[in-house]
Amino acid sequence: MSQTHIAAGATERTPEQQEALHAIERLVAFALQKQLIEEADWDYSRNLLLEQFGFSEPYAGELDTTVPDGPQAMLDTLIDYGFTIGLIPENSDTFRDLLDAKIMGHLMARPSEVVRAFRHTEQTEGIEAATSQFYDLSINSNYIRMDRISKNVYWTQDTAYGDMEITINLSKPEKSPKEIAMAKLLPPPVYPKCQLCRENVGYAGRVNHPARQNLRVIPLELNSEPWLFQYSPYVYYNEHCIIFHHDHVPMKLTKDTLRRLLAFVGEYPHYFIGSNADLPIVGGSILTHDHFQGGRHTFAIQNAQPEAVFRHADAPGLTLSLVKWPMSVMRLASHDPAELLEAGNAVYEAWKVYSDSTVDIEAFSEVDGEQVPHNTVTPIVRRSADGGYEMDLVLRNNRTNDVHPEGIFHPHREMHHLKKENIGLIEVMGLAILPGRLKEELDSIADILAGDAKLAESAKASDHVLNKHLGWAEELIERFGPKLDKEQAVAIVQQEVGLKFAEILEHAGVYKYDEAGRQAFRRFVSSMGYTE
Repeated sequence: MSQTHIAAGATERTPEQQEALHAIERLVAFALQKQLIEEADWDYSRNLLLEQFGFSEPYAGELDTTVPDGPQAMLDTLIDYGFTIGLIPENSDTFRDLLDAKIMGHLMARPSEVVRAFRHTEQTEGIEAATSQFYDLSINSNYIRMDRISKNVYWTQDTAYGDMEITINLSKPEKSPKEIAMAKLLPPPVYPKCQLCRENVGYAGRVNHPARQNLRVIPLELNSEPWLFQYSPYVYYNEHCIIFHHDHVPMKLTKDTLRRLLAFVGEYPHYFIGSNADLPIVGGSILTHDHFQGGRHTFAIQNAQPEAVFRHADAPGLTLSLVKWPMSVMRLASHDPAELLEAGNAVYEAWKVYSDSTVDIEAFSEVDGEQVPHNTVTPIVRRSADGGYEMDLVLRNNRTNDVHPEGIFHPHREMHHLKKENIGLIEVMGLAILPGRLKEELDSIADILAGDAKLAESAKASDHVLNKHLGWAEELIERFGPKLDKEQAVAIVQQEVGLKFAEILEHAGVYKYDEAGRQAFRRFVSSMGYTE
């Protein structure tokens, strides 16, 4: 069907065209109600969408005046129609997302206007109001995909270290084999260099890079350097934000890193901020672009209780605590951010060169005559309830050996059926991000516990999707029996996954939570001049 024919008069319109036109009207009304646009933008925004879908006139029928809470229903109607007229080559999540962002980009203010509105709210109502407004904008523009995030599986699990949060991540769409093949044929990306670069704002995207016409960012200054602030499109917790360098520079943990973290919570005291470690295995997924993650959420690590408190003669206003946590955490606290910076950097510099062979910690190994470093930290900074500053330094080491080739302080192989990816910042803090495959797999294990003997027998085949869980499933049957009711079985599987996550964090802890490990931890603290 040609665009000329599509644009014909209302009497010639098909039901699909009428639905698309009606969706345009409702989407513009939604954008106005949610303050994505202003009254003066109404006709302009509608006309952009009419052009996008090949119409020359707006909807002329009776309008549904109810405005929904989210834009997804109207977007789905328009994207379905867009596929029928050739706006996308394939009706897959990847191509639908490319058109989705393009549509919403027509219904947003320019980046400079968004920044101006943020600054105005910050000056008149305060930074909390400004971030709340910006967060709502990111949701209403469908940059944050709440429709998908709501499908994530979430529960909490009581452990020896407190209540941990467990999620099965279903929000990131998986690419089809055809799309993966198409992406492999594309040249290496040169623009934007990565998904964190500022050049993503307004970018149309492609099969191997998401569209970002509905992305907006806020400039900020940290340590007299230009940085940018945005929200994550697949938020793992409340107001999950990303703070990234203005330029495409690699992650590197230095004293300046800690200075930037402290500066951020000085300006955004209602948010925490943290950084992934800067070495492979213990680092995050993107080490090529310096960035931090923050947000408005209380993680289990924050509630972890001190088990020993130390002081240093050179920092009278500061305390250093070892907290009850499966990973090795040193919590520094002071009302003076300058004092905290110096103490935090001193710990970091000491740890980078510290070894203790009695607990398998080696700071360096020699490769081809070069000293390869293994020690680093995952730093987390927040404000305390009394207005002070807290810095958690989680000690990391990325060494491997023959027994643990993926990493000595990494999820060990017996855990890989549940989790084999790096333990990054978010999981360090007690929020598990488990792969989407587990939703169906864990449900099937619950079926086995509920008496599905045929499925249990099928799982013994080496190519069965449950085969990797077989040893664990047999252990659960031995402990709980094979004749639970399904609801009880689901609860037990979730409980056991939560407890396994705590074990995974224990694997990642450089000082184990036993007598030898705690004594070795104290030796490191004492070596820096701290006394209990």
